[in-house]
Amino acid sequence: MRQDSGESSGWPAGWVGCSSCIPDPGVRFNHSRPLIRPHSTDPKVNMDKYYNPADSDAISQFNAYLAEFYEKNKRPMPWRDDITPFRVVVSEIMLQQTQVPRVMDKFPQFIQTFPDFNALAGASLEDVMRAWQGLGYNRRAKYLLDIARSIVEKWNGIVPDDPKDLKILPGIGTATAGSIVAFSYNRPVVFIETNIRRVFIHHFFQDQADVSDKDIIPVISRALNQNNPREWYYSLMDYGTFLAGKIKNPNRRSRHYAVQSPFAGSDREIRGQVIKVLLEKGPTQYHQLVGIVGDQHSRTEKIISQMIIEGLIVKDHTTIHFS
Repeated sequence: MRQDSGESSGWPAGWVGCSSCIPDPGVRFNHSRPLIRPHSTDPKVNMDKYYNPADSDAISQFNAYLAEFYEKNKRPMPWRDDITPFRVVVSEIMLQQTQVPRVMDKFPQFIQTFPDFNALAGASLEDVMRAWQGLGYNRRAKYLLDIARSIVEKWNGIVPDDPKDLKILPGIGTATAGSIVAFSYNRPVVFIETNIRRVFIHHFFQDQADVSDKDIIPVISRALNQNNPREWYYSLMDYGTFLAGKIKNPNRRSRHYAVQSPFAGSDREIRGQVIKVLLEKGPTQYHQLVGIVGDQHSRTEKIISQMIIEGLIVKDHTTIHFS
């Protein structure tokens, strides 16, 4: 839902970060604790271990295990190379509701078409939608275009390093604002997303139900690597993906867990069909568009009206086109 190009992760095997360590500008890492190594680097051995969230030594052991896991199992991803705030913003918006493999396929193409904020901000919504196809949740393409324009106009193309500033932008909530700052500037910002939630519920909240993010966030804060939060979050996300394929989903015990509705027959599918028709045919007569999309005319008309309100498309007399 992120590998530093040209420099080491800075995590020696078995290194443990601590939330109380203060970075020394002249030294990459300022260790206040000795190295602590887990008993085994085999994920299967430590995968079900419980760590006491109130015990600093337990948190250190968890971080040691996490660092060892990441050293051996880090996933190569294009947005983890040649890190720039623009590439971070694009990847984070793409990853909000789309699986990593699909984003890995589309991200390089999108970046080639729009290499920076100025290029994206100057594009038409139709061009951005065309580049976005295959990622789903097309409203995010407009959000990304609006974000680029705001950053160029308000901050001269520089991504703010304060999550509070980012949260005023469309499509950016608390988690995305935190991840953008953490990954763009390697700042120790606390945030939570699906994989992070999965890891912490599994290891720190075993046998507990109805776990709130409010309970998890203080534990994340205590465990957060202050020296290299970017790589620490990378490791959490990679480990969370590993866990997803090995155990029953711990997120089912989250107070915030919700099952996504099927795509087939959904409003999302109809919205996608509207976008597809306009990309293929260009400006289209309203009644022709409704007929092409499907036989549920009243439902399609309601969805088109909502898309007009959202600013995705425009109705010009009897013609529908991109805004």
